[in-house]
Amino acid sequence: MPPKIVNIAKNTSYYTLALVVQKIISFSYFVIIARALGPEDLGKYYFALSFTTIFAVFIDLGLSSVLTRETAKTPERAQAIFSNILSLKIPLALVTLAATWLTINLLGYPELARQLVYLSSVCMILDSFTLSFFAISRGFHNLSFESISSVVFQLIVLGAGLVTLRLGLGIRALMAGLALASIFNFIYSLFIVRHRWRVSLRPRFDPSLIRLIIGIALPFALFGIFQRVYMYLDTVLLSYFSGDREVGIYQVAFKIIFALQFLPMAFSASLYPAFATYWANNRTQLAITFERAMNYLIVISLPIAVGIMVIADKLVVVFRSGYADSVLPLRLSMAAVVFNFLMFGVGALLNACDRQKINTIIMAVVTVVSTILNLLLIPRYGAAGASLTVAITTGLSFFWSLSIVPQITRYNYGRVLKIFFKALIAASLMAVFAQQTKNMLNLFIVVPISGIIYFAVIFLLGGFKKEDLTSIVASFRKKAPGEMTPE
Repeated sequence: MPPKIVNIAKNTSYYTLALVVQKIISFSYFVIIARALGPEDLGKYYFALSFTTIFAVFIDLGLSSVLTRETAKTPERAQAIFSNILSLKIPLALVTLAATWLTINLLGYPELARQLVYLSSVCMILDSFTLSFFAISRGFHNLSFESISSVVFQLIVLGAGLVTLRLGLGIRALMAGLALASIFNFIYSLFIVRHRWRVSLRPRFDPSLIRLIIGIALPFALFGIFQRVYMYLDTVLLSYFSGDREVGIYQVAFKIIFALQFLPMAFSASLYPAFATYWANNRTQLAITFERAMNYLIVISLPIAVGIMVIADKLVVVFRSGYADSVLPLRLSMAAVVFNFLMFGVGALLNACDRQKINTIIMAVVTVVSTILNLLLIPRYGAAGASLTVAITTGLSFFWSLSIVPQITRYNYGRVLKIFFKALIAASLMAVFAQQTKNMLNLFIVVPISGIIYFAVIFLLGGFKKEDLTSIVASFRKKAPGEMTPE
């Protein structure tokens, strides 16, 4: 019997809680190493990670997305799909590892950069298989194990990093600490697959099923390739055109955005298998769930984007004086946050509802536009040019993707627009307060008061109701009242 389906609210709540903890630890760790290393060494460290992350997509090629979606639709086929996917991923991992090492040597990077890439490629291999192991849990609508793993992973990184910095072992040891955490994640996720879901780890090669998997995965694979190039090529180009220091400056803006993504990530992780189920069985519930997701993401993303734009000059002080040039890139990047958050919901809908091909086309065009803009702007404006590119292309991606949604489901876009304008009014009033007080009060006072102002105003405007808060609180209980389950 397939595992019991867990409701969306409960999944989102627990996974969000885990991601909040994980992101707090992750961002704290980033601040620590940024202060310890300085912009140039920080740039070397994140160049290696960005370089291997681009290659990592060629190991998975959308196979984990297929595993989640098909398991959610037909749980009884999880074993067969997983075994055949393993038979594809093992050779892909070996080929990708060889290509990564060959490329970094052919490009003529110095010895330190090559060594960092070698260590980072260990993480690349292990993390790709971990992704597939947890894809099964997601397909069974269970995010609890992944939630635990995400927190423990970051604690290992933090602990290893603190020891490394304390002993002065250098950035090679920092990267080795990351590899240690990846080893834990791999072993833990493998154990869950084998002993919780009772799925065999033996690869199988069924030609007919392999053809089916490849056919489904191809749009996901192309999307993944374009997405990785879109997200990480700017760091590689910054390293090439502007040097390691600009990479370090840019990473302040990049990591703040990345740290904020725990909310849309949690929504997407829960919504993707649910959207797939509703698409097959309950189109009415699909529209309701999509509209609610968009409303929540708007209410959450607007105050974050507007607030950080206002206090950006105060935030970068945390990273010491060497990072003062990060203020403009950070403010430019915040312009993309609302679109970025909403894209998690729209992208999950398109992929779950058999629109992965159009999603891939959009990502391909956006990647080309991004590459052109980066080539034009980075040599002249450095990190600020990369951030401006992100703002422009994220907006393009969102509006194009949103135009496809009416072909899938008829949601009430008028209600979504009303929520947006109410949230914008509340965020504007919050921004006025933050701007007037940020030079007089400590940020630990300004930020919470600003948040209270925002939610008080949006509550009074009817953009956030008492029932919404009750639903969130109830989702942590064993039996949440009014919980949504697939029908």
